Amino acid sequence: MIDFELPEDVKAVRDKVRTFVREECHPAEEVCTAENFDEVLAGLRSKARAQGLWCPFIPAEHGGMGLRPLANALVQMELGESFLGALSLNTQGPDDATMLTLLEHGTDDQKERYLKPLLNGEKRICYSMTEKAAGADATGMQTSAVLEGDEWVLNGEKWFSSSASVADIAVVMAKTDPDAARHEQYSTFIVELPNPGYEIVRNIETMQPHTDLGLKLGGSHSEIKIENLRVPRDAILGGRGQGFNMGQHRLAYGRLRHGMHNVAMAQRALDLAAEHVTNRSTFGKRLADRQGVRWMMADCAAEIYKARLMLLHIAYKAERGMDLRQENGIAKVFLANMVHQVVDTALQLHGALGYSHDTPLARWYTGIRAQRLVDGPDEVHRWRTGANVIKAFEQHGTTASACGGELFE
Repeated sequence: MIDFELPEDVKAVRDKVRTFVREECHPAEEVCTAENFDEVLAGLRSKARAQGLWCPFIPAEHGGMGLRPLANALVQMELGESFLGALSLNTQGPDDATMLTLLEHGTDDQKERYLKPLLNGEKRICYSMTEKAAGADATGMQTSAVLEGDEWVLNGEKWFSSSASVADIAVVMAKTDPDAARHEQYSTFIVELPNPGYEIVRNIETMQPHTDLGLKLGGSHSEIKIENLRVPRDAILGGRGQGFNMGQHRLAYGRLRHGMHNVAMAQRALDLAAEHVTNRSTFGKRLADRQGVRWMMADCAAEIYKARLMLLHIAYKAERGMDLRQENGIAKVFLANMVHQVVDTALQLHGALGYSHDTPLARWYTGIRAQRLVDGPDEVHRWRTGANVIKAFEQHGTTASACGGELFE
């Protein structure tokens, strides 16, 4: 039986977070600047913790809310309405996915030294995997790690290390075993920052211009030079040769978190559009009463509806420990394109106002374009999704199992 009724405790926590975002985060956005960011965030975090809103998906024994996948998905779909939402509950990327990795694969010592301050909101962490030489093919990375006595020595470069400029800790992937099987050549290292061997060459300029506030939020992507970076032998996270597998594990959650936040952003964009078209008149008629405008609004509503159903289905499978790799890949591509379409439509309906910075739409628009590239470009995910469709047909005589067909079995 398919049941879309949410448990009362899940609805309660979702509503609590929704209220917090709208009553605390939205007003805070209006006054938040680079100069007062630390003070504003500290105030929000204090209020959030007082309400029991902290690290939603982290188990209660580690200080989090202990939410299961469904409840966490619904909470994240609320937090994405504000650029201060996830930060207020200490569930922002890229920190959140690495917290999960440390929780699952870290040693007791690593959890005490690195995970604990992350969970307390005292430190930030970045993930340095991507390289110019490799791009979307993580197995093409060239950064090396050589064991010299009781230390690993790392050399290479990294590219688009998100939030490195505000990080206190870096997780760096490097090649430790070049002669091993392709996906067992890489290991992940924990690096305390600052470190002379880990140099931020620059924050890469992108189509979303840097702002002082954006840099404080951790919105930069850095180019890193790694030269004779020395770390202790026990700095490896999750075991030698396990870097690639752990990387895919953390990226899987990161892709979903982006998608969850996209639903919230798309919903807020559509709300802004609805408010505008119901109050704006041209040629003697409300925009909201024009057929073309209604069609545009209808298309956005359909995209958001499909997005919610996708995420609920994935949460359903995650709750039951089912394989969700195919759905994850499909959703990653769909949700990135969905939010782009909805924000673009909302911007168009605002006219020149939408193109200005008098609404958040222009800022959102330049930011979300990256989502079709980060955590793997659309084309790589579509290539893998398509391969799974063919595989399903060859094995079962139908593609249904690669298209959500098990829902109806």
